[in-house]
Amino acid sequence: MKYELDARRLFCPMPVIRTQDRVASLTEGDLLEVTCTDPGVKNDIPAWCRINGHEVVSIEESRGEIVVTVKVGKG
Repeated sequence: MKYELDARRLFCPMPVIRTQDRVASLTEGDLLEVTCTDPGVKNDIPAWCRINGHEVVSIEESRGEIVVTVKVGKG
């Protein structure tokens, strides 16, 4: 399944915390699109994924918004 999370106008560490909270309710293989405005997420979410066994599928940036797509792993 594919899910969305709006983390716009949140600053570090809140986008990662919100991502972590949302992923906890998902199943392995689900996709979560996290939309952010804090450029730090381009490093923070991938680092969190590496530590927690998830995969960053893509990071897209357009008009001041960053969309990070995370594939939920076994965690």
